[in-house]
Formats: sequence, structure tokens, C-alpha cells
Amino acid sequence: MIQTRRLTLSIILAVALAAASTINAQQVVDKTLATVGSGTRTQLITYSDVIWQLALQPNTPLDPPRKRDLDQALETLINQRIFAIEAARLPRTTPSETRIAAEVGRILQYFPSTAAFETRLKQVGFDSVKDDAFQRLIEQRLAIEDYVEFRFGSFVVVTAEEENKFYRETFVPDFRRRSPGIVIPTFEEKRAEIREVLTSEKKGLAIEKFLDEAKRRVTVVNLIEP
Repeated sequence: MIQTRRLTLSIILAVALAAASTINAQQVVDKTLATVGSGTRTQLITYSDVIWQLALQPNTPLDPPRKRDLDQALETLINQRIFAIEAARLPRTTPSETRIAAEVGRILQYFPSTAAFETRLKQVGFDSVKDDAFQRLIEQRLAIEDYVEFRFGSFVVVTAEEENKFYRETFVPDFRRRSPGIVIPTFEEKRAEIREVLTSEKKGLAIEKFLDEAKRRVTVVNLIEP
């Protein structure tokens, strides 16, 4: 894998890990932590939403959760709610059951077993991966991912000049530093990987710019700390 300068893919991953929902799956006394509004549309972020977000993150404690994890999850969900508001402006198709099952399977790969993951789900109020509320959350998350890919991935253009520059100025120096004495792969051997990196980088920068601009259009109110 190419080792490059720091990319902005954390935002993409954050969006991919969040769920577009205000469903309260916990059987606990809940509290609203923040609201995200645009015009007549306002979405709530509750404590249960934040805890649910943490449940999807391997090796993140839930009982009790750490303050820094709660803060990070809240910021992630604020960004995600902004995408949900924007996505609602466009017509979209509902993800199929097959695709939802595939996404659940992808998530399970990050955990030791299905049983281990379901144990975490039960801590935040779901019965299992088959729980209707959990399935709806995955469906909504996929809808947001579709919007992100359409909005930021479909229009990325990477030129041959950019690919060559990245190879000369980033890949080759990094490879020499990490693997001295090894024959450097040719540009053509690494071109597809370079294009993928540059595409991801441009997508991440576009998402950062979008969020900066969107936060000037929407109203975010932090009511209490998690």
C-alpha cells in the first residue's frame, strides 16, 4: 500500500460509520445533546444515538464510555446529520435487502464474531443484527453513503499529469525511504493505486469544503455535553 501524505479520508470513514436516524433503540432515559437544522428541517442527536455510534467502533468501551469517544462520536453525528439534510433534497432509491445484508457482513468483519458484535448491540438496546430498528439504521446509512458517493465521487477528475507528479514527488521518495536497495516499481505498475489515492484525497478535500460551507447554512445547537 502506498504511504502518502496525510489524507482527509477520516471524514469519509466517519460518514460511513454513522447512521442517518433519530430512532431511539435504547430502553433508557434519553437526552437530546444537539440539534441540526436547516429551514423547516431539524434533526435531533440524542445520547442514545451517540452510544449507538460507539457500538459500531471495535475496541471502544461502552460501560462506561470515555469522554473523548463521546465527544468524537457527537461531532461525527453532527456532520452526518448535515449530510442527511442535504441528501433529503434529492430523490433516492431504497437500498435492497441484499445490499443491507452485505453491509452488515462488512461491519461484522471488524469484530471477533457475530456473537461479540451482537453483545455490543444488546448493550445499546438492539436484539441482534436482525433487529428491525438496526436494519433500518443500516438502510439509512447506505442511503447517505450513496449521496456522498454521488455528490463527491462521481465528479472527481484525476489527470495524467497529477498521477505522474504524485509518482515522482511522493511515491518514489517514500518507497526509497521505506525500502532502500529494492527496485522501485514502475509508474505503470502503480498507476491504478496512485489514481485511487488521488481520487480519495480529492473526495476528502471536497467533503471538508462542503462541511465548512454547510455549517454556515445550517444551525447547530449543542445543548449539553455527552
